[in-house]
Amino acid sequence: MSNEKRKRRLGDRNDGYRVKESDPIHSFMPFMLPNRCDNEAVMSELIDLTKINEYVAKKNAENPKFKYTMFHFLCAAIAKCIYQRPKLNYFYKHKRLYERKFLSEAFIVKRQLVDSSPETLAILKFDTDSEISPIEQVHSKVEKIVFEVRHENKDDGATDIMGVLKKLPKFILDIFMGFINFLDNRGILFKDFVSIDPYHQTVFLSNTGSIKLTAQYHHLANFGTNSFFVLIGQKHQHPYYSNDGSVEMKEAVELGLTIDERIADGTYFANSLKIIRKLAENPELIELPFSTIIETE
Repeated sequence: MSNEKRKRRLGDRNDGYRVKESDPIHSFMPFMLPNRCDNEAVMSELIDLTKINEYVAKKNAENPKFKYTMFHFLCAAIAKCIYQRPKLNYFYKHKRLYERKFLSEAFIVKRQLVDSSPETLAILKFDTDSEISPIEQVHSKVEKIVFEVRHENKDDGATDIMGVLKKLPKFILDIFMGFINFLDNRGILFKDFVSIDPYHQTVFLSNTGSIKLTAQYHHLANFGTNSFFVLIGQKHQHPYYSNDGSVEMKEAVELGLTIDERIADGTYFANSLKIIRKLAENPELIELPFSTIIETE
């Protein structure tokens, strides 16, 4: 059942349901380390692209108007992983733990890959109750966003708001942000603001490989509720060793993951990555709807 259909209870937020911590360590951590940036756990995962490349090539052999890419697949795989591992969609705010009511991804789109080109924010909100697969949801949503940004020169709502606010005096901006944080800490921040702000989404992604940049770490932010940041690195040839000592070079990409360690423990994170590995090895599974469980054992 979708989180958005659950009945609201005392202590819930507009964007999340209150979670009662079950163990003393996680109950105490937000008081000892209240800032998200003080609790960053950094992980990396090397993805063999052999099967993914074959899958993408097969999809594009059908000559879609908008080509499928590795980025689409990884966005879908990360969304599927988070859906199946719900603690990855938890967040702390005002020293309380919440389960987000929706599953979403945010990333930045440049109109052109040049220094002077402006950036705009893109947000994908998934319908996890739908029979439409994660990959098809990503593909259709990204196609719409790219067309609006690169052909219609349309800006996202957050960029439009910041364009207006930047003209205000500094003290007015300080008051405005103080008001936003006041509402956010109490869980009553406007839904329209939450829907367009990347720091209030499940996961923030950065496709650094698209600009030929290798990076393994990106910080979280104390503002907002985003507990999870993923960097998608540059494709490269990587040596894979077999049991007999032979070596095979395969195309691979590294994921750099930064996550608020308070939302779960290391075992939970490690078991979650198994889902992404399973999908990379069996890409056709991403065609199944969100509700279909991916077995990893």
